[in-house]
Amino acid sequence: MTPYHSEPGIDIYHGDCRDILPQLERGLMVTDPPYNMGYHYDVYHDALEAPEYWAFLFDVLRMPLIVIHYPEYLFPLAKHFVRTPNKVIAWVYHANTPKQWRTVAWFGLTPDLSLDSQSYRNPLDKRVSALMEQGRQARLYDWWVIEQVKNVSTEKTGHPCQIPTALMMRALRVTPFDGPVIDPFCGSGTTLLAAQTLGRRAIGIEASERYCEIAANRLRQPSLELVVE
Repeated sequence: MTPYHSEPGIDIYHGDCRDILPQLERGLMVTDPPYNMGYHYDVYHDALEAPEYWAFLFDVLRMPLIVIHYPEYLFPLAKHFVRTPNKVIAWVYHANTPKQWRTVAWFGLTPDLSLDSQSYRNPLDKRVSALMEQGRQARLYDWWVIEQVKNVSTEKTGHPCQIPTALMMRALRVTPFDGPVIDPFCGSGTTLLAAQTLGRRAIGIEASERYCEIAANRLRQPSLELVVE
């Protein structure tokens, strides 16, 4: 099986992930699957009947897994895996839409939030102020405020539902795992770019050749993107 594109430690495969996944080594699956909300993807129809949509996801997703989705979608996934998520994080952003947050859920492994940090929320507190003067930051909370990739964002590509690189980098940083990172719906390649930046081995699969090329271009020139951590 020949990759569509390869960089050191990173491979992109063009095709149906259900055909390609059985040929790959096992790894940590990290993905934001199609949301079935009518996004205008290049080749994928994002408005399946509910039974068909869940049969599709259940056929693809496997543990260990980091999955980004809306909160109500975690219940069918938990029922399918016959287990609750090991950890759930709220990803919050400002948007002129009814939905202003999604979940990042870990199934089959637990992240270590002490491996990353963020700014303190109460900087006016004297004790916190003293810590900040020492250059300290708070350990990660379970509420991550990271803005969406919008049309005016510097990292925006031609993909209609692009995940912020900062979000994927944070999710990978707090998740130690020896094997490769595998994204069966790699889209514009954000998971792969985050893995490349962190020196992680990664494999992406994408049904659209146009999106494969977008991902390949991002991997060729990662320094051109502003990665906000």
